[in-house]
Amino acid sequence: SILTETEGVPSHSLKTARPRKAGPEPSSPGLRGASLAWASPARSMAEKVHGNLGRVMANPAATKLLSLSGLFAVYKPKGPTSANVLNQLKEKLLAEAGIQKCARKRKKQILKIGHGGTLDSAAAGVLVVGIGKGTKMLSSILAGSKKYMAIGELGRATDTLDATGKVTEEKPYDQITKEDLERVLQKFTGDIMQVPPLYSALKRDGQRLSSLMKKGEAVEAKPARPVMVYSLSLQNFQPPLFTLDVECGGGFYVRSLVSDIGKELSSCANLQELTRTKQGPFTLEEHALHEDKWTIDEIAESLEHCMSLLAVEPSLKKLKTEHSEESTVNCEDK
Repeated sequence: SILTETEGVPSHSLKTARPRKAGPEPSSPGLRGASLAWASPARSMAEKVHGNLGRVMANPAATKLLSLSGLFAVYKPKGPTSANVLNQLKEKLLAEAGIQKCARKRKKQILKIGHGGTLDSAAAGVLVVGIGKGTKMLSSILAGSKKYMAIGELGRATDTLDATGKVTEEKPYDQITKEDLERVLQKFTGDIMQVPPLYSALKRDGQRLSSLMKKGEAVEAKPARPVMVYSLSLQNFQPPLFTLDVECGGGFYVRSLVSDIGKELSSCANLQELTRTKQGPFTLEEHALHEDKWTIDEIAESLEHCMSLLAVEPSLKKLKTEHSEESTVNCEDK
């Protein structure tokens, strides 16, 4: 069942309050209308919660929303964080279903929804979303392959390794040819070691490294770790800009790749633009729903269409639970 116990109310709190020492019993003639005064506050809360749920389930749109389950993809524009996009999606669905978003953050979950891997706020593209039981499949998406179109800039390094950061170094790049760049790309294909950027979602003592750096705290670089690059090709070269097509595994940072390429060319580089064109079996052109398509009916149709994709994706045949970013549709703000 969707709700198996009273939301936020311990079971031991649902006992009827003890009768007062003085005064007639509520069942006495003439006082039956005052019987609510004898009800436990916890019981009244439970009745209110279940009553609200009943009204929600009587709404066809809400019933359909709560029945949605699986994976689909949305388009994340450049600017908002992945969490912001997810919250915006939740709010649109709640409004359409006529479900009020409660102010309390800790409340029993009615519907689960989450995304399968953070996309930088400065990046755009495919963001896979799990809804209902689909949230249990998000860990497979997080660990699976992804494709990106990346534009790098030679001759300039920043503290964030992308265009949002402060310039920390400038070096000549006129000597770099297209052949030089293509030759260097071969060194970054296959199983390689990569040092994650300091500005990242990786955590130290429970806090993101990027958040610690914004507070002015000293952050040590994480050790290099193994990552997989399935394919890497040069799509365009107009110095100082160059465009890459990258297919990689989980835990890979395109910002670090661009920075490392600049160093390998005896110069420096930063990431100017990043677009995720594919995540797992979901592509930007075919599957990513834009904001005007964030409706219950459109998502239901997309879920049905995506079932055929999941059937042929080996990494999604077995449900997993770790790493999935689940959240409560009706209560949570990230």
